[in-house]
Amino acid sequence: MDRKVRVRFAPSPTGALHIGGVRTALYNYLFARQHGGDMLLRIEDTDSTRFVPGAEEYIIEALQWLGIEIDEGIGVETDKNTHGPYRQSERREIYHEYVKQLLDSGNAYIAFDTPQELEQKRLEIKNFQYDASTRLMMRNSLTMSEEEVKAKIESGEQYVVRFKVTPDEDVHVHDLIRGEVVINSNILDDKVLYKSADDLPTYHLANIVDDHLMEISHVIRGEEWLPSAPLHVLLYRAFGWEDSMPAFAHLPLLLKPDGNGKLSKRDGDRLGFPVFPLEFHDQKTGTVSSGYRESGYYPEAVINFLALLGWHATGDKEIYSMQELIDDFSLERVSKAGAKFDFEKGKWFNHQYLMAKSDRQLAQEFLPVLEAHGIPEDIYPLPTIEHIVGLMKERVNFVSELWEQCNFFFVAPEEYDEKSLKKRWKEDSPRHMQELLCLLQKQDDWSAQALDDLVMPWIEEQQYGVGIVMNAFRICLVGAARGPHIWEITGVLGKEETLKRVQTAIEKLTTL
Repeated sequence: MDRKVRVRFAPSPTGALHIGGVRTALYNYLFARQHGGDMLLRIEDTDSTRFVPGAEEYIIEALQWLGIEIDEGIGVETDKNTHGPYRQSERREIYHEYVKQLLDSGNAYIAFDTPQELEQKRLEIKNFQYDASTRLMMRNSLTMSEEEVKAKIESGEQYVVRFKVTPDEDVHVHDLIRGEVVINSNILDDKVLYKSADDLPTYHLANIVDDHLMEISHVIRGEEWLPSAPLHVLLYRAFGWEDSMPAFAHLPLLLKPDGNGKLSKRDGDRLGFPVFPLEFHDQKTGTVSSGYRESGYYPEAVINFLALLGWHATGDKEIYSMQELIDDFSLERVSKAGAKFDFEKGKWFNHQYLMAKSDRQLAQEFLPVLEAHGIPEDIYPLPTIEHIVGLMKERVNFVSELWEQCNFFFVAPEEYDEKSLKKRWKEDSPRHMQELLCLLQKQDDWSAQALDDLVMPWIEEQQYGVGIVMNAFRICLVGAARGPHIWEITGVLGKEETLKRVQTAIEKLTTL
């Protein structure tokens, strides 16, 4: 690779960053890091009507949380910031020069058609498109004298600048994922490149100018931009920049978990999973959208999950650190087909990363959950909480789920699960529990082995059946037929609390 690799992530500040956008940022980052290149963050805010306050800050925070490091551009202070400004709204003077260049070279023209006039043409002409076949029917600088055009502009009449597409030409786009893509220019319209109304270029012009001036070597973006690629190739050619044009790679879409089509926020709302990295508070609408961070996902798990949606790793390996992804990533192994968004697999990844953490780390993360449920810090020492977490972590995907799994360690049952009672609490259970209570009251050694050596022979001697007694005992301690090994539970609860719970259950359940 002769030129230095420089890639960019260029979102619009129009709301929360979609998880598909996160994957685009990730693939750009992996590619740049693998080739010793730079990753730029540029904000494409030319559409002022769709601007959402706080969206830019959200994008920066999301990338930081995920560990996607920006070398140059928005959100970083570095001596590499030599290609700015990095917000398109701050670059309008730069764009003026290039709009003029296209007009002077005859590659663009000025059009005064109003929205009403364009709508009328659509009614008159089936499948109307502003192109070589219709442009001479319209009110533009191709059908007006230079003086007329100048007079209209000086009088303040609004106009747009359109690119002049040469008809019936095969435009070749070499895509690093899809190979050679050929599109005939007849299907392209004369795209609007600039609007006088807001004195800003459209995406197409700003994108090309910025990528050229920022020396972008590779444009890695979503598949939805593939239809625009021929226009972009033509723009590079019109500016005389064809030799320095970046290589293109159009990533496959993230698809709905069920059915067809692109993944949307509605799919997340419908199926109960986030489609944004962080929770987003939309200041325009007042709505709040859930995020992966607030849902309890680890950033490493989200990165690992996303990396494998559309990229084929070598072998059967699934768990990757960021560095391992950097080392192994290849655009050649990115799929052309869309990737189904398997949110259950995302939970599986989070479980793997949760299991890899130490019990001490998880206990520290669990402390705020306990506090939120009104459990005082001194109910158990930290080593005991570590032990509890170690017993229960295999059963959860998120630290927040630990409470539901192990709340009985911290709070005695006030009610008893009806299904468990129906199946496990027998007619003789109150009598069995009373006898067990008397047996345990005399026991001083409260170790698991000592309790097992005491209770199991007694059950066998009385011929009660281990399942019948121990299931009822579990209901007394837990309130349901769940939890780890019974002696693990008694070990944490201690003798006094264990006996108290058995006595309470006998009193409450004897009448059943």
